[in-house]
Amino acid sequence: MSDSAVRPLRVAIIGAGPAGVYAADILTKAEREFEVSIDLLDAYPAPYGLIRYGVAPDHPRIKGIVNALHKVLDRGDIRFLGNVTYGRDLKLHDIRDMYDAVIFATGAIKDARMDIPGIDLEGSFGAADFVSWYDGQPDVPRTWPLEAKEIAVLGNGNVALDVARVLSKHAEDLLVTEIPDNVFAGLKDSPVTDVHIFGRRGPAQVKFTPLELRELSHSRDVDIVLYPEDFEFDEASDALIKSNNQVKTMVNTLTNWIVEEQDTGASRRLHLHFLHNPIEVLGQDGKVAGIKFERQELDGTGNVRGTGEIVEYPVQAVYRAIGYLGSELAEIEFDDKRGVIPNEGGRVLDAAGSHVPGLYATGWIKRGPVGLIGHTKGDALETIGNLLEDRLSLPVASNPDEDAIIKLLESRGVDYTTWEGWKKLDAHEISLGIAATPTQTSNGPVDRARIKVVEREEMVRISRD
Repeated sequence: MSDSAVRPLRVAIIGAGPAGVYAADILTKAEREFEVSIDLLDAYPAPYGLIRYGVAPDHPRIKGIVNALHKVLDRGDIRFLGNVTYGRDLKLHDIRDMYDAVIFATGAIKDARMDIPGIDLEGSFGAADFVSWYDGQPDVPRTWPLEAKEIAVLGNGNVALDVARVLSKHAEDLLVTEIPDNVFAGLKDSPVTDVHIFGRRGPAQVKFTPLELRELSHSRDVDIVLYPEDFEFDEASDALIKSNNQVKTMVNTLTNWIVEEQDTGASRRLHLHFLHNPIEVLGQDGKVAGIKFERQELDGTGNVRGTGEIVEYPVQAVYRAIGYLGSELAEIEFDDKRGVIPNEGGRVLDAAGSHVPGLYATGWIKRGPVGLIGHTKGDALETIGNLLEDRLSLPVASNPDEDAIIKLLESRGVDYTTWEGWKKLDAHEISLGIAATPTQTSNGPVDRARIKVVEREEMVRISRD
């Protein structure tokens, strides 16, 4: 870069979730002999992405992760600009005019498809959509059809556990979280009695983690039901249990639950099923009425094969939690099957497979929606390392002034939000919780820590007031 010695390297990061914040943090701390100037842009008025809009509100690690991200953004060396949508408020050429490098960290918020008969019946939902609703994502409907007494959740990952736990939990037990009022009202009126989680493989092959599994047993007035016939272990399973402490812990937890027979007569039950391959969602009058599976068996390698035995369960709703998929970004090459931006080590590729100078990706939009939030740090480290390696060959921004982005957004009438604005919104949500305290429940008064604001316009108004 011809002017790198006289001005900071200007970098735009699209997406203010963990992936974007980690990338910004790593870049600011990297060993370098030049200054950097980073803007973190997000389509939502508030930061934190997946942490605010993709994780169950009662998840025990949320607070710790939010605190860590807050510390990074509160240092003052990374500028947050929210309520700015890439492809609508800003085009690619706008951003490239003002920045030497652009990192896409937009994550994945769509549900992966499941192609079985009946999957589009009324009462069949994607888990990602439900998560967006109960987390108060501003661009989804405010109500959710919670009319089923018996529910199937398909998948054996942490999202499946989150969805099943929220569906089976008594709404008043979520008041200690930041659950929005409209979500509390919807869950409170749910008639649910039984939630079934179904996985294709055995207990040793599940994708969730021990902490999330143990959370299931913490729900009040919810019995966990398991089935001994599902606890099949082949040679590969035995070897995995012996060699992997995480797998061993989960299998021990599950088998202990079977021995304990947690039948307390609770008003709700959460069933865990293994070795069930969904083959059809059954309907009646256009609505979900049941679900059909083929029973599976382990083949000795940890994989499964069909047994030919067909089983059916009466359910009135089905939630598929089989994975997320990234969304296509304007003017950027996209892999529709994997739901990612094609890249090599975070360097964005064009249709011919060549690196597009100055464009990078990190997080789920880079590698797909796999792994835990902590894995995103490794992604960011690789991407930032390659960006720094490319520094001298980056295309030079024609208008690198830090005020350029502000002037452009204001000229287009974009009501952008800032980090100071987020702190106002944060304080407002906490004040809503204080004002609602104490809330009377069947277990007595409950203090509400905060109440999440859902309406985008209200979030922007409070942030910009």
